[in-house]
Amino acid sequence: MLRSRKLLKAALSAMHYTGADGLIAPFTSGRGVIFMLHHVTPKTPAAFAPNGILQVTPEFLESVIVQVRQAGFDFVALDDVPKRLNSTGQERPFAAFTLDDGYKDNRDYAHPVFKRHGVPFTIYVPSDYADGNGDLWWLNLEEAIRRLPRVSLDMDGDTRPFELADDAARSAAFDEIYWRLRALPESHARSIVARLAREAGFDPAAQCRDLVMSWDELRELAGDPLVTIGAHTTGHYALSKLAPEAARNEIATSVARVSAELGRPCRHFSYPYGCEASAGEREFEMARELGLSTAVTTRKGLLHAHHAQAPTALPRLSLNGDFQDLRYVKVLLSGAPFALLNAMQRWTRQPAGAAVAV
Repeated sequence: MLRSRKLLKAALSAMHYTGADGLIAPFTSGRGVIFMLHHVTPKTPAAFAPNGILQVTPEFLESVIVQVRQAGFDFVALDDVPKRLNSTGQERPFAAFTLDDGYKDNRDYAHPVFKRHGVPFTIYVPSDYADGNGDLWWLNLEEAIRRLPRVSLDMDGDTRPFELADDAARSAAFDEIYWRLRALPESHARSIVARLAREAGFDPAAQCRDLVMSWDELRELAGDPLVTIGAHTTGHYALSKLAPEAARNEIATSVARVSAELGRPCRHFSYPYGCEASAGEREFEMARELGLSTAVTTRKGLLHAHHAQAPTALPRLSLNGDFQDLRYVKVLLSGAPFALLNAMQRWTRQPAGAAVAV
């Protein structure tokens, strides 16, 4: 993972310094972008902070807003995205900001930045989280590894010990355990993390109560017309791993709950995890059938005209804690990296000896 991040940073820097992004941008920039964030906080991540990629500073968020505005983008609420995608006029590109999970730092640090610049934004909330009963299992895994001197897990039928003597060992263990757990049925993965939390001596539910806004806090924040509250399922499960009825219920129940708690229609949704393995055409169709105006993934990319036909399968551009550099944002906004990645994927899918269209 570390090596791939270094390679990506090198590639983005190369595009910036050679000007390749600017040359390609007229063909790849698209109609707009939806930014994705999680935590916005001035706190500096600790040496062992595998979830630090979900965290950016308020200063970086503000610098991105200034940069995007200077680049000629209009800032829009999600309610305006379908109309902008369907527009046939020569409008300026648009940008929308979204934040997943409903963390209190969104209110404490992100909201003042958006308010100062008059920028609308959307927060997606799993209803269990706002109830104080959510399972932030990836953060609980981090906390357990931070506290324990060693852990022992059954990996593919073999008991695998992990010695956690230093931050490097903890980071390596987290990376391996996390991705192994992501491959399991999620209820099983969460039970493993809950056991580790008990061994480490902390209450896993406390993370949710400490970090995520309650319904009362969300209602107060939603009093600002800049703020939209969207749904993010009930329990933050990967929907593609659930049976159809369960997956549909996760979407429908969370949408209904947000509507009831906020006293207004909930028209927007975010798929937990949001990658190809977590949400696909089945889930996109469920969101369409439930009448949602938009639903967002974590698939990387900008918005183009064809997304008007798929408003419940929208890509986003992550403001990643490991990439807090305006050079990277500039290159990503050009769309050039995504066009090149798509071209490489098409090339690798070519059968042997096939001609390449130019």
